[in-house]
Amino acid sequence: MLTVIADGTPHNTGPDFGKASPLGLLVVVLLLVATLFLLRSMNRQLKKVPKSFDPQDPEPDQAADEGTDTVGPAPEQAPEERDGSS
Repeated sequence: MLTVIADGTPHNTGPDFGKASPLGLLVVVLLLVATLFLLRSMNRQLKKVPKSFDPQDPEPDQAADEGTDTVGPAPEQAPEERDGSS
């Protein structure tokens, strides 16, 4: 078995060994074209994005956000509400 592994002669030594087919070139060109279309589309979408996401009038957002802030301590609840039994 070691003689088969140690045999240093390459088995694929024909005149076309190591050459790419035209199909490979076609695949690479198609991938490049698809990438260019993707970049073009992404640039169009990024132009639509506003410069800043900060709202000019934050009051409506704050009214909808009441009760979702979990940074502070939890509000006091009645004991029956904490147990889950009604």
